[in-house]
Amino acid sequence: MRARGRGTSTIGREPASPLYSTRHTRETSVSIDPNLKRITTRQLRQWDPARPIVALTAYTAPMARLLDPHCDLLLVGDSLGMVVYGMDTTLPVTLDMMIAHGQAVMRGSRRACVAVDMPFGSYQEDPRQAYRNAARIMAETGASCVKLEGGVEMADTVRFLVERGIPVVGHIGLKPQSVHGHGGFRTVGRGDEARQVSDDARAIADAGAFCIVIEGTVEPLARELAQALPVPTIGIGASPACAGQILVTEDVLGLYAEFTPRFAKRYAEIGTAIDAAVAAYAADVRAGRFPGPEHCAPAKPAG
Repeated sequence: MRARGRGTSTIGREPASPLYSTRHTRETSVSIDPNLKRITTRQLRQWDPARPIVALTAYTAPMARLLDPHCDLLLVGDSLGMVVYGMDTTLPVTLDMMIAHGQAVMRGSRRACVAVDMPFGSYQEDPRQAYRNAARIMAETGASCVKLEGGVEMADTVRFLVERGIPVVGHIGLKPQSVHGHGGFRTVGRGDEARQVSDDARAIADAGAFCIVIEGTVEPLARELAQALPVPTIGIGASPACAGQILVTEDVLGLYAEFTPRFAKRYAEIGTAIDAAVAAYAADVRAGRFPGPEHCAPAKPAG
C-alpha cells in the first residue's frame, strides 16, 4: 500500500491517458469543501439533542466519500468481517484489518468524525493491552476515537484509555463480540437482564466514554437509558429516543443479502442494480459489443 498524507487524497482523480477519458462518465454530485473541518468528539458529546446524530458504517474510501456529506459519525466497524470478508461472526477480525480499513475511511472522508472498532482480543486482557492497541489504531489511521464493547467489566479499561488521551465510544446491550456468551444474536434487556444492561451503561458513562452505542436492546430500557445517561446514546435496534442512530450501510443499501436485521430499513436495492449492470456488461462482452471504438485509444496520426 502506498502511503498518502491525509490532505493528499487522490480519490476521483483520473490518469492522464486517452484510455481513461471521462467524456462518457457522469460527474458525481459529491463535492468536498477544502475548508471543511472534521466533526470532533467534543462536538459529538455536546451535540444538540434537537438534531439527531446520523451514523453509518464505512469500510472503504469510495463508500466513505459518498457517506461523508450526510453523516456526523462514520464507524469502521468490525462488522466488516461479516459484510466484507464473508465471516460468520466478527470474532476473527484482526487489528491489522481494522487499521487498514480505518486508513481507507480516513482517506475518503473529510467531515464526519471517524471511530474505529477495537476487534475481539485486542483489549479484553487488561487496560495496558487495550492502550497499546488503541494507540496504534489512533496513530496509524488518524481516526478520532476507538469503540469497544463491554460494560462494568470494561469500565477500568475505558477510564485508562480516556485518562491517556484516547476518546472512547462505548457499546452496550447486544455485544456481537460476545455472541457465544449471549446465546446468539438476540435482543437483550428483558427481565433480570435489564439491571445488568443499565449497570453497564452507567459504568461506561462514568468511566469517561463520550458517547455510547446501545444495540439490540428492548425499546423501553433503551429509551430510559437515553434519557438518563449524561452522554449521547446512538441506537441500533434500540430506541428513537437515542441521540442518534447507526446502521450497517450495506443493510441500508441492500448490499448484504445473507441477513437483514429486523431493525434495519432498506432505502435502496443496490445489490439488484449491480446484478443488472454486471449482467449487461457480460452480455456486451460475449456479443462483441464491448469494447467499442470509443473505448479504445486511436493510433497517432502520421506526421
